[in-house]
Amino acid sequence: MIPELQTKRLLLRPLDLADAPQTQLLFPHWEIVRFLRNVVPWPYPPDGARNYYENVALPAIARGDEWHWNLRLKTAPDQLIGSIGLFKGENDNRGFWLGLPWQGQGLMTEATEAVTGYWFNVLKFSALRVQLDEVHMLDAAFHEHVVQLSHRHAYHARRLRHGGRLP
Repeated sequence: MIPELQTKRLLLRPLDLADAPQTQLLFPHWEIVRFLRNVVPWPYPPDGARNYYENVALPAIARGDEWHWNLRLKTAPDQLIGSIGLFKGENDNRGFWLGLPWQGQGLMTEATEAVTGYWFNVLKFSALRVQLDEVHMLDAAFHEHVVQLSHRHAYHARRLRHGGRLP
């Protein structure tokens, strides 16, 4: 079972099918989707979030291949604001998106720090590979943290042709 994680300002709750309607409202904006892997259909279908949750994310969680959290502010715990996930595999072990109103506030930096810690300290993986563009989307302070992780945890950032994950 995936645990709830917390940061100074965020609750990271395990993905739940009941959250698909909120994801459907926040996710399908070109300013979000353009940074993600080209497997995200565009225009985004009216049932895209529910379909992704039911047919991709939840089965992968059940197999133990992926770990997904929906992000919420501690001050507004009923409002989903984004999502972050970890993925087994050779490349691209982390993906995320954040609703437009919450971007530029360092929130995703907090979320990535929490799930990166989970990856190394709980799941005990020795390397976390992300697309290089993901590192550039995060603020400068976290970029320094990534550089430090590189040395401590054999962190590998690789530029991939396509990045990100579905919601």
